[in-house]
Amino acid sequence: MNQLVDGRSPAGPSFTEKQGQYLAFIWTYGLLNARSPAERDMQRFFGVTAPSVHQMVLTLERTGLIRRQPGLARSIELLVEPDSLPRLQPIQSVKSSVQRY
Repeated sequence: MNQLVDGRSPAGPSFTEKQGQYLAFIWTYGLLNARSPAERDMQRFFGVTAPSVHQMVLTLERTGLIRRQPGLARSIELLVEPDSLPRLQPIQSVKSSVQRY
């Protein structure tokens, strides 16, 4: 049970499962590469379109989970504690019933 002494739940960051995966990716990418990911890096990892990634970045910024510097590439900064992030899940490959030639 995650409660404070007075019985209230702690006010931690609030994000959806998908937002949590993007935040975990940003954190992990930064650890491995010593710089923030580009939107193209997120697009490749999650297998989504460029507009989808851009909308997610805007949403994360609007909700106060990340900060970016205008006009500066790879400037995403996490505003949440890494301990509050979920574990980054591997992307499942798509299985098809169509046989390859």
